[in-house]
Amino acid sequence: MDVPNNCPSPKLHTRLRLWEFADRYVFEPVDGLADLLLSVSRVNGSMNLIEELPQRGPSTNPKVQIVFGVIGVLKLAVGTYLLVISDRGCVGSYLGHAVFKVTGLRVLPCNSSLSASAEQKNVDTEFSELLDAAERTIGLYFSYDSNLTVTSQRLHELGDEFKSLPLWRQAEPRFLWNGYLLEPLIENKLHQYLLPVIQGSFQSIHAEVRSEKVNVTLIARRCTRRIGTRMWRRGADPEGYAANFVESEQIMQSKGFTASYVQVRGSMPFLWEQIVDLTYKPSFDFVRVEEAPRVLERHFHDLQKKYGAVVAVDLVNTHGGEGRLYERYAKSIEPILSEDIRFVHFDFHKICGHIHFERLSQLYDQIEDYLKKHKYFLLSDKGEKIEQQTGTARTNCVDCLDRTNVTQSMIGRKLLESQLQRIGVFGANDTVSNFQDFDANYKVLWANHGDAISTQYSGTPALKGDFVRYGKRTTQGILNDLWNALARYYLNNFADGTKQDAMDLLQGHYISSVSRDMTAPVKAGLLENYASFRLAFALILVAVMFMIISLRQARNDARHLVLSLMWAGLCIGISRYVKTNGRMFCNRPRFHQSRH
Repeated sequence: MDVPNNCPSPKLHTRLRLWEFADRYVFEPVDGLADLLLSVSRVNGSMNLIEELPQRGPSTNPKVQIVFGVIGVLKLAVGTYLLVISDRGCVGSYLGHAVFKVTGLRVLPCNSSLSASAEQKNVDTEFSELLDAAERTIGLYFSYDSNLTVTSQRLHELGDEFKSLPLWRQAEPRFLWNGYLLEPLIENKLHQYLLPVIQGSFQSIHAEVRSEKVNVTLIARRCTRRIGTRMWRRGADPEGYAANFVESEQIMQSKGFTASYVQVRGSMPFLWEQIVDLTYKPSFDFVRVEEAPRVLERHFHDLQKKYGAVVAVDLVNTHGGEGRLYERYAKSIEPILSEDIRFVHFDFHKICGHIHFERLSQLYDQIEDYLKKHKYFLLSDKGEKIEQQTGTARTNCVDCLDRTNVTQSMIGRKLLESQLQRIGVFGANDTVSNFQDFDANYKVLWANHGDAISTQYSGTPALKGDFVRYGKRTTQGILNDLWNALARYYLNNFADGTKQDAMDLLQGHYISSVSRDMTAPVKAGLLENYASFRLAFALILVAVMFMIISLRQARNDARHLVLSLMWAGLCIGISRYVKTNGRMFCNRPRFHQSRH
């Protein structure tokens, strides 16, 4: 039945015993919160509450396991699928309530009644691959008692009446990762099973500064509006939603005070793309250039409604391909610049290079007045609001990962120091770096934050993470960057198409294009193309090897010089073929090619 608005919302189930019968799944609460059991048909996915377990005969031997929540239901024409949390780990607390990370995700099929032709079975096979990818989704967090989707300031403003609503009704839709998956549970009024989940990161550190305890929590909330992988989701969509848009909230608690600062990152908010083609850095392509100012205006108008004033910090190169992006961004944002919308360009690579990240102080000098003017959120030890954050910093590079995380950690550090000085934990001239253990833990906090966001978007930890983690560049860090850059190249070209499809599937982006009566667009010759690519790559390596051998011997024999030149020509020919036909070798999204 419906929950009246004036009544406390029912508590969510925290532990369920999952019974896998031949014709149904039964979820039996074992947390003492309810007597009714949830039954889900394995034939068609229909749901209803029952009072007791089905009778079990001598031949009935259902599998049984403990699960920790139902993330949602995925309804497709090829069948219905339940997503459940098979394992979890407690990672800390938020506003006094435990926060958990999903460490095990399981997909339960409910399509045993469907018989399929061979062609339709091929479609099922395609979706099975996507569901396998869905089970490997990382960075999911939830709380049974607290709303993780909104900031501390927003939650304080909404008041007690709002907090009495069920968690799913409190949730900020942009950051509710399983919003689409919850819809069937909402329709069936299964309130005690409606568990909101965010994707991002949640980490905390504890320190002692001059006998005062200081707790710092860092939360990342990934926006689902334009969710995706590094190369398959760039720029913004026509509605102004940016790719890799993440809200980062840093919360400090000490001496009874609570302070927070919210900043955001996101791809440059106009229509552009970068389609993989086996080159290390595919070219940037602008889409519908004439719409760029309108799309960007929509994006910043939305930011203003949610955060107030905005300073846009652009970290891309001034020249080359990135320079074209910078010029388009600067030109598109110019008409809306005002007292409340500022644009600051800082060529990170030119000014900081690969090792001099301390030069970020030059950027801070440009935005210090803005940060001080728009402040941060601060509650007294009596729960009274002392300060309010009235603006945010929006940072971007090309990926909004590596340079962005270094910059955001610097902004977060400056704001944390200001907060600790305000409440008397720090002296007027104290900084985090004055306290060795606190400084080390704080660096690790931001490094892990950046790694989590990067892994979700690119498949690898963040580059330049050693500076964030240790305060300096290291030889090992540079070697790690090289390895991660190569891993990104492989994943972007040969794995992310499937990952992108799985993300879109879980967000309901395929609802109108998926039909059991249609054949899924196949990966046109993917296996053959991949095999061809491996062959081409192997030929290049062999050609290079023989060219080196021939060149060494060419000093004494002109025939070997001619042979080495032939091998060099073969290398160049194969390389040009791969470059020209690169896109056909890549793992592309199969069901939804249009990104704008």
